[in-house]
Formats: sequence, structure tokens, C-alpha cells
Amino acid sequence: MLPRPEYPRMQFQRKDWLNLNGEWTYEFDLANSGEERGLAKSQGFAQKILVPFAPETPLSGVHHLDFITGIFYHRKVTVPSGWDGRRILLNFGAVFFEAKVWWDGEEVAFHRGGSTPFSVDLTGRAVAGKAHDLVVEARSDVRSMVQSNGKQCMSHDSQGCSYKRTTGIWQTVDLEAAGMVGLKECRVVADYDNQSFVFHPAFFGEAPGATLEIQVREGEAVVASATCAATLTATLALKVPHPRDWSPDDPFLYDIQYTVRDAEGRITDQVESYAGMRKVHVSGDRLYLNNHPIFLRMILDQGFYPQGNWTAPTEEDLLKDILFAKACGFNGARLHQKVFEPRYLYHADRLGYLVWGEAPCWGQGWCQTSPFGREDFYESFANFMQEWGEAVQRDANHPSILIWTPLNESNFYTFKNPIRRFREGVRRLYDFTKALDPTRPVHDDSGWGHVKTDIWSIHAYCTSAAELERWILPDNKLGFPTVRPQYDTGYTGQPYYVDEFGGFRYIPPQCRDNTPEGWGYHGMEMQSAEELVERIREQVKLMNETPGISGWCYTQLTDVEQEQNGLMTYDRIPKASPELFRKAFLC
Repeated sequence: MLPRPEYPRMQFQRKDWLNLNGEWTYEFDLANSGEERGLAKSQGFAQKILVPFAPETPLSGVHHLDFITGIFYHRKVTVPSGWDGRRILLNFGAVFFEAKVWWDGEEVAFHRGGSTPFSVDLTGRAVAGKAHDLVVEARSDVRSMVQSNGKQCMSHDSQGCSYKRTTGIWQTVDLEAAGMVGLKECRVVADYDNQSFVFHPAFFGEAPGATLEIQVREGEAVVASATCAATLTATLALKVPHPRDWSPDDPFLYDIQYTVRDAEGRITDQVESYAGMRKVHVSGDRLYLNNHPIFLRMILDQGFYPQGNWTAPTEEDLLKDILFAKACGFNGARLHQKVFEPRYLYHADRLGYLVWGEAPCWGQGWCQTSPFGREDFYESFANFMQEWGEAVQRDANHPSILIWTPLNESNFYTFKNPIRRFREGVRRLYDFTKALDPTRPVHDDSGWGHVKTDIWSIHAYCTSAAELERWILPDNKLGFPTVRPQYDTGYTGQPYYVDEFGGFRYIPPQCRDNTPEGWGYHGMEMQSAEELVERIREQVKLMNETPGISGWCYTQLTDVEQEQNGLMTYDRIPKASPELFRKAFLC
């Protein structure tokens, strides 16, 4: 059976596509000599791997647990015979961390950034009906301090808050047929107060007389439509009569169809999409959704799976995590140290599950303690900005994303790189994110290191409500809650969140014999599900009743390897019923 067979991009869906997941061949290239040895011109390697699962995972069939600095992949690709005269695109959901692509021995692409997609235009190289040789090289060095690793461990064995690594292809690879002068992408902005959708299309090129028609549908009914010239400067606003809000209570999605026609009116490209009519903004110390203040009850989700690491074994695994969290009383999740795949965000969109988009910033020397000097600082910073920008652009159309959070617990400070350089980087990052997407708040650094931010947050892992109260309402000279005052530039009235707390360790009796040694915060373990729920409830109740707090985020949804403070075990066995957890999170 084909692994991960579903179409990967539900917000930009074409009907003519070919899923390239499945069995590929591979060869490790740990000494970075593969190109010299002619691996780029391979017609097949000796060993087999199941794509899109990383070679570190059991599902890949490889399960190599040491560092993998380089790997070459190969597979044959036969272009469907009906694709003559079309633009042929080779799409990669994500390859960690650097990727080179060869098509019949010719280098056709290079991409840096392990969490973001890229496409290769094979028009003129891909011949319909012919079998071609596709070779992909992936390179990664999680110890280099110039690439974003997230929670991938920089030591040989998983430890602390870091876990098994993900190298190479870890999201779906596919081939797709588009129009020669087709739609490349389209940014959609919900102009909530003016009851309109604003479209910013981009095309592969221009042709005289080509047009773009956009239809907005509610079920089978077309509620708005318009046609414009398919030019590189096209912008279109469509007013929606009696618009229906997108919200957690009613996550209604409008279907959208894009149709590109040539000068004679023939359809040359067609794309299906969707959008939600919703608005998010900050006013004073509150976050607003659709012009109403919203209190966030969130769960920390790291998106790791025991058989696939960063890659969910099936789409159903993505869905189950969201449904369990909603059943426990959460209205959203902080997607932690990982850019989650588009199919996850699709389910969040249709289920009304609010999320914070976050970068896997750990591993970057510019925002983590390192011995780097000036040159390494800027190499790290440039890599991060490029990858983060691609993530924001990929996901900006998803209504479920409320807030951008590029950093987490950054604590950069060395003799060579004083605090002013870190603050310079954070300011540039905030401005860059706002330029890419002015429609959402930007939360500069989760937990501490606030320099320029629309959201103020702290992390407060406490054993009791009394201890937590001292953290969230401090009696200090600063007059505001902070974890790292040496980094913060000062609270200026933003919405305030306790966006990490809890972390209690509890292993259900039926799981204790099969659970390896691990840890939770506080150095203690709950003895029963009821004790766990009561510990959580007293802290949630305190924050719910404390004026000035706009929401919280509990650590965490699942155990991840040795970090065993989840509401479910790593293999997704609930530690209590959702009904029992709701007593804590909806108190």
C-alpha cells in the first residue's frame, strides 16, 4: 500500500498529479564524496527505503540511529502520457536540511531549509510516457549551529528535551501537471470588516489575452465570482453577501475555484482551494477573533511519532491528535519547534482548531548560546530568515493559524555576540514577519527574550498553584512577569499568556512495565489519573480567574521518548479519559 497517499496541499489542489511516495533506493554519503563517486547519475542503489519516512525511523525500513550527514535517493519516474504540452512540476513537501535534485543526471534544483517545500519545473526535461531517473541528495549537520533543528538531538542519544533526528525526505514527493501559463500561487486575505476576500495571484508567466476566473462557493452555490487579466500585477477583491464567520464554534470554509483560460477561452489550468472568513487582531491587552476577545486554552504539541519521528504514519494519526485535544477541552495548540505539514493544518482549519505557527529554531547559533563570532552569527541568521519566510508564505492562507511564533526560549549571549546583536536579530525578524503577513500578531520569542512583540508570554513550570501564583504575578521591581529580564526590553501592555506550564509525569499502571526510564518536570510522578487531573485543575483555575491573563498552554499532548509529561503516552494511549481531563481544562 502506498504510504501517505493523500494529496498534500488541500489549499492548492490540482486533479492531475502523481504521488511518488513508496519504495526508493538509497546510499548513505557520510563523507560527502557522493558527487565525486558519480552517485548523482545513479540508475538505482543497492539498499531500499520507504519514502516519505526518514532513514532514522522504523517505518523507513532503515532505522539508522547514528548521525546521517548525507544520503542519496533514487527512483524511476514515468511521466503520464496525457501530460504532453503541460507544465510539469516536481514537488517536495520537505527535505531535511539541504537538497540537490538531479533529473537524468542533470542538476535541476538546490534548496536549503529542512521544513519548507520547494518545486522543480521540469518542463522541457520531463517527457510524457518516458521513464526518467530522479536522484535526490540530502545533507544535514545538526551540530553545525547554522541550521534549524527544532527538537532533534545534537548528541548521539536522545536526552532532555531533544529526540531522534529526521534526515532527508520526510514529507510527500509528487509530480503535477499545470498550465504553461498557469497559477503558481495565490495569497488570500479575509477582509472581515468589509465582508470580502482579497486575492493576490501569481502566475508562471503571462500570455496575451489570458484570464483568471475566481469563484467563491458556499456548498454548491456560487456566492461571488469575478474575472481579471492573468497578469503578474493582478489583484482581485470579491465581496461575499451575508458572510459566514470561521470560528472554533463554526469552522465554516468557503470553497474556491481558480480557472485560467487562454485568449480563446480554453481552460489551461484549474486549482481547487478554500478559505475562512475570519479576523484576528490585538487591542490593548486582549487578542480578538472576529472582533470578539478570545481566551486561549491550548496544548503544546511537538508533532513526534514513535514510528515516523517528524512524519505521521498516516493521515488518521494527524486527525486523532486534534480530536483528542478538542475532546479534552482545548480550543487549540501551540505547534512546538516544528513546521507542521499542510494536511495537519487542513484538519485544523475544518475542525476549528486554533494554532500558533512556530519555527524549529533550536540549533541556530544566532538565537541560542554558542561560541560563534560575527560571521557565523550572520550565516545562521540568514538561513533562519529564509526558511522562516518560506514557512509563513506556505501557511498564510490557513484560517486556523492565529499567531506567528518564530522563536522559543532564545537565550543568545556570548562574549563575541553581546545582547545587542540578539536584539537586532529579533527586531529584524519581527519586521520581516509583519511584512510577509500583516494580518496576524507576531510573538517574537515564546517564554522569554521579548524584544519586539505583539504577545507577551512566560513559561512557568510549578508544582502547585501557590508557586505558580508567585510566577505569574511577581512582586518585583520590574512590575511585569518575566523569566529572563536580562533579555527582555520591557512589557508594554500586550496580551499576556502563560504559554508553557504543567509538565506533570504520570504513567498509567498498565503502561509501566513497557515504559522506559524518563522524566517530567518537578522531579515527581503522579500516582493516579485523578491526582494528575487535580494538580492540573488547581493551576488552570488560578489562571482562569487571574485578571490580565489572556490564555495558557499546557505541556503537553503526548510523551515524546524520554520526556514523559504528556496527556497520552508516546504511542497515544490516553492517561485519563477526555471526560476526566475536561474537568481540569474547562474548570
